[in-house]
Amino acid sequence: MADPSSYRPRPGEIPDSPGVYRFRDEHRRVIYVGKAKSLRQRLANYFQDLANLHPRTRTMVTTAASVEWTVVSTEVEALQLEYSWIKEYDPRFNVKYRDDKSYPYLAVTMNEEFPRVQVMRGHKKRGVRYFGPYGHAWAIRDTVDLLLRVFPVRTCSAGVFKNAARTGRPCLLGYIGKCSAPCVERISPDDHWDLADEFCDFMAGRTGTYLRRLERQMAEAADEMEYERAARLRDDIGALKKAMEKSAVVLADATDADLIAVAEDELEAAVQIFHVRGGRVRGQRGWVTDKVEEITTGALVEHALQQLYGEETGDAVPKEVLVPALPDPVEPVQQWLTERRGSGVSLRIPQRGDKKALMETVQRNAQQALVLHKTKRASDLTTRSRALEEIADALDLDSAPLRIECYDISHLQGDDVVASMVVFEDGLARKSEYRRFQIKGFAGQDDVRSMHEVITRRFRRYLAEKEKTGEWADGEDGADGTEAGGAEQLTDGPALKDDDGRPKRFAYPPQLVVVDGGQPQVAAAQRALDELGIDDIAVCGLAKRLEEVWLPREDDPVVLPRTSEGLYLLQRVRDEAHRFAITYQRAKRAKRFRSSPLDDVPGLGETRKQALIKHFGSVKKLRSATIDQICEVPGIGRKTAETVAVALARATPAAPAVNTATGEIIDDEDGAPETTADAPGEPVTAGTPDERRGQER
Repeated sequence: MADPSSYRPRPGEIPDSPGVYRFRDEHRRVIYVGKAKSLRQRLANYFQDLANLHPRTRTMVTTAASVEWTVVSTEVEALQLEYSWIKEYDPRFNVKYRDDKSYPYLAVTMNEEFPRVQVMRGHKKRGVRYFGPYGHAWAIRDTVDLLLRVFPVRTCSAGVFKNAARTGRPCLLGYIGKCSAPCVERISPDDHWDLADEFCDFMAGRTGTYLRRLERQMAEAADEMEYERAARLRDDIGALKKAMEKSAVVLADATDADLIAVAEDELEAAVQIFHVRGGRVRGQRGWVTDKVEEITTGALVEHALQQLYGEETGDAVPKEVLVPALPDPVEPVQQWLTERRGSGVSLRIPQRGDKKALMETVQRNAQQALVLHKTKRASDLTTRSRALEEIADALDLDSAPLRIECYDISHLQGDDVVASMVVFEDGLARKSEYRRFQIKGFAGQDDVRSMHEVITRRFRRYLAEKEKTGEWADGEDGADGTEAGGAEQLTDGPALKDDDGRPKRFAYPPQLVVVDGGQPQVAAAQRALDELGIDDIAVCGLAKRLEEVWLPREDDPVVLPRTSEGLYLLQRVRDEAHRFAITYQRAKRAKRFRSSPLDDVPGLGETRKQALIKHFGSVKKLRSATIDQICEVPGIGRKTAETVAVALARATPAAPAVNTATGEIIDDEDGAPETTADAPGEPVTAGTPDERRGQER
């Protein structure tokens, strides 16, 4: 625990101007980002007597080891920079809203030649028009099904579309009139695009124009005694009205607005947003956050606005945003919203009428969301804190283990031995820091030896990174040339440097190492740490049989009560490590099974490999073919044929597969049907699928 006075800036160093500041811990990791109208006044609040600080603020300043700041010209720039840094560094002490699900949108791909209506989740794409978000995907499908009578826009995937174009036959929707069938050229690309544009206009709230036009066409058809056409138009009008009834009018003046409500207690806050377009509720979403800092309702609203509109532009930002409390100051936030929209945005608190009544409804939804969230055991801050305290008490640790790493070994009867490392911080999984290992030090099945190797490699890298940053100077050589490929990072992209706030790879140590296993695995992990001279990291193991917690050099396990939150957290960590390890092991095994002698032929791509196999039927027959016969395959020249023949001659043929239940030799290369073998040349494993899965570790 650091003393804030040890890193407090000297008097006069902090400028009296707008800016953004960052607190870093002892490992140079950014733990908090904030903005201020006056950096000098704001930062001075953090360096007062600790007894006067809010408990969570006190925890933050004692966890930090340094503070730095960046001066900007305006408060609007500070708001934008704060949002960017929070997204980049993901500081643990900042307010972070968590969606409990990925909300679905109704999307129209106006960037394609034939726009498609579909359900989409995740990040928004350029050129796609979105409506929503909706609470459930089935609500989107019900609405689309009604509207396709009037706007028969394409809804099929690219594969279905291409297949219909190839065969000249549309899908079922094309036959029943719910698709204009552009795949078979029943409608031109321009007319179909106009149809999709009309669909978007209707979804955007401009409904009156289409209803009046259809009613006029229905009256004209009736006057001309075209009663079948009039009846069809009547049904179309009914479908549109039914679709409109699914989102009742809540604001009579056809307002475009977002309403944001906040429900909070001392520990957490829930935010609910209603998206109103054309006076109708078109979507709803909600977030929940732990209040890891002392924060007002106005500040919570400001963070919600950053989360909601930080990456939006144009019409995605409505003309009016209604909130329960205004940020302080409100002018920079309102100016920021205006810049993102490109025109004026009104940010205010509703005082009376329909908007105030609707805000009360949104507020009730936020309160219910908070109550529901409180019942979720794994996401409750109080429960997580209690779990960490129970673990600290049971293992006799000096403090709660805020970072826990768990390791597991996985293999299939000694083949493809791999290991996993999962990370939990503050009781929650931090998947961006998961790692996976290939066991390289030996061949065969030895979980204890594998655990020793993995722990050694992981913490040797930790010491090497620590030496680079100048935090460790004992002179011991911690680098290992084999390590660069020994652990594979889950995420893509280059490793970040230390001064960017995210330690490279293994530079951030845990307070507790958990291994999946009993006494032998725990002893191996502790021996690895002892050999590296690391004595400030606790080790324990969780055995599956009786869920016992084993400690190094102890003959008896620690038995936590079955109702213990600490045991529940350790089980979740262990199960996540097992899941991650076995997923990686299965992927490696599948890759090995798909390998072929042709993979080692230089210059032979996937297309020509498939052509060779298709021509000869199997690798065995290709191996026995002459060079002239190989040259008969389209795209294979004589030089390539010679290379293929030499490579196959050098490759050792795989042993035949044997069905251990019958003793039958199965020659997969000759086209015999595969029963339970995963690939040619692999022995068939007898037994049921459950029995075979039981052999995986």
